[in-house]
Amino acid sequence: MTELYRVYGRPLLSFVLRLTGGDRHWAEDVVQETMIRAWRSAGQLDSGAASLLPWLATVARRIVIDDQRRKNARPQEAGEGPLENLRAPDGMEDLLRSVVVSEALLSLSPAHREILNETFFRDRTVNEAARQLGIPVGTVKSRVYYALRALRVALEERGVTP
Repeated sequence: MTELYRVYGRPLLSFVLRLTGGDRHWAEDVVQETMIRAWRSAGQLDSGAASLLPWLATVARRIVIDDQRRKNARPQEAGEGPLENLRAPDGMEDLLRSVVVSEALLSLSPAHREILNETFFRDRTVNEAARQLGIPVGTVKSRVYYALRALRVALEERGVTP
């Protein structure tokens, strides 16, 4: 085996480097695997052949092809880079958002808070809110409109943008 590697190691590595596009680590792995297969098949090799390089090159080429097929058969690995910057939801953003929205709601007039409470938080229709508050449907609609505008301004003042 030592003699086989001494004689064919460099020429085989040069050949495999071309097959692997210059990837030296991959090429060295392929040469190593080729030599292991030669060792396992030592009894079948023709010791009278002028050169074993054609057999070794064929085996190496098949290993490279198999590696390429294996790499293409599964999704490409993303690496660790994107995972380092991935934010894990911890609920803090939701908590901060609810605090900011609560403060913004408190800055609204009582009529605007009341109409948003009835229509959005209690999920009532305009007709149901009008009945509950004892005001006309048109008043409910206009209060909702102006309350949402005021809420948007209050949120923008606190740095929240839609």
